[in-house]
Parts: sequence; C-alpha cells; structure tokens
Amino acid sequence: MALNQEQVQWIAHLGRLELKQEELASSAKHLSAILEYINLLQQVDTSDVLPLTHAIDMANVFRPDELKPSLGVQDALANAPDRKGDLFGVPPVLD
Repeated sequence: MALNQEQVQWIAHLGRLELKQEELASSAKHLSAILEYINLLQQVDTSDVLPLTHAIDMANVFRPDELKPSLGVQDALANAPDRKGDLFGVPPVLD
C-alpha cells in the first residue's frame, strides 16, 4: 500500500510533527515500506501458534509480602535538612 504525500502530511499532523516538503516524499516511501512489511506479516500462517502474554515462560518472581515494622518518626527524620514537626520541610513550589 503506497501512501501519498497528503496522507503522510495528515499522519504528521496527527503526530504533531512539522515535515518539510522533501521530508514528506522520503517519509511516504519509508511508511509505505513499513505498511508493505506489515501486510507481508499478516499473510503468515499462525494458526498453530499459541497466544502468549509474554515471550519468555516465567512464573511470578516476586516474594510474598511480609509485614514488618517501619521506621519511627525520629529515625526517618534523623538526617532531614529541614523539619516541620513530624514532617519533612520542603520549599514552597507555588506562590
């Protein structure tokens, strides 16, 4: 499927891209080649291929959650450069 320059210009507009006139011709050629390759891939028989959710057969690699005590306020704020009571002090970001 060959794309014309108007189609490429519309695709560029959708992607918020500004293409020069010489870039339109080059992009049309490259995008057309990509679409031809996609059409070629669509012709491949995949009826005997199982659908996958991941390319590698993996099990859950995460450890189970364990309840542990967290840091106390004094330990968490021990090295804080600025402190407002039991909270970290930060500079204001809005006026």
